[in-house]
Amino acid sequence: MGNTVAAAQFAAGQIVGSGPNVYSDGATSKQVTAYIPKECPMHYSSAGACSGNEINPLNMMPAPNQMPSPDQPFPLSTERQVSNIPKAVKQDEKDTHWVYPSAQMFWNAMLRKGWRWRDDQLSQKDMDDIIKIHNANNEHAWLEVLKWEALHADECLEPKLKSFGGKAADYSPRARMRQLLGYELPFDRHDWIVDRNGKEVRYVIDYYDSGSVGPDHRFAIIDVRPAMDSWENVWDRMRVAYMRWRYELEDRLSAIKGAKDDDEKEK
Repeated sequence: MGNTVAAAQFAAGQIVGSGPNVYSDGATSKQVTAYIPKECPMHYSSAGACSGNEINPLNMMPAPNQMPSPDQPFPLSTERQVSNIPKAVKQDEKDTHWVYPSAQMFWNAMLRKGWRWRDDQLSQKDMDDIIKIHNANNEHAWLEVLKWEALHADECLEPKLKSFGGKAADYSPRARMRQLLGYELPFDRHDWIVDRNGKEVRYVIDYYDSGSVGPDHRFAIIDVRPAMDSWENVWDRMRVAYMRWRYELEDRLSAIKGAKDDDEKEK
């Protein structure tokens, strides 16, 4: 567990610049995410979305639990960060964006999944770092969604996240195809439902091991794309594939032309 905690602290420091606590042990994204429950509690909505043992259908999670566990070794923060991800389903006028879980909520969620703190060396700082990793990861995913949604800016200027769910063991066809070509399978998968002016659009997000936290502060490589469950989504993916091919070709031709010009100048 020590390696996992070190990985979490290292990644958090790199991603969000949380302070001077920096590690150089080559923490990998698999080590980081191994400590976060597969059905991560990200995405609790604001308090009051559900109560007791009821399950919130928007995130398939029970009501937020901010109470310390009976044998908890130290107090944890109950503060929650408001994300930059707008909500499609609101409880009230102030409930405009998804709210990330607090350290206490995350702790309780891990206990609910069968984790026991006595098995690991864990501190308050570790929990804070894990929360920062988790939040930064989801902000990154949303930015990738917005790149795709830009194709429909004339239709919707402000897409919103309606619901989501974790499908870590349900590999997408694209992930399985990559595996046949010799690539590793993703270590996690999320499906997000985006509201585009009343139209529901499903996005598939695969998370791949990046090897280590790189200079761009990312601890995982994410593959975000609209699911191929509608002709519109298929067309979007074809358009983007063509644009990528065209720009790559133009870059190569430009490089070849530049090399030829340099050769002529030398002559």
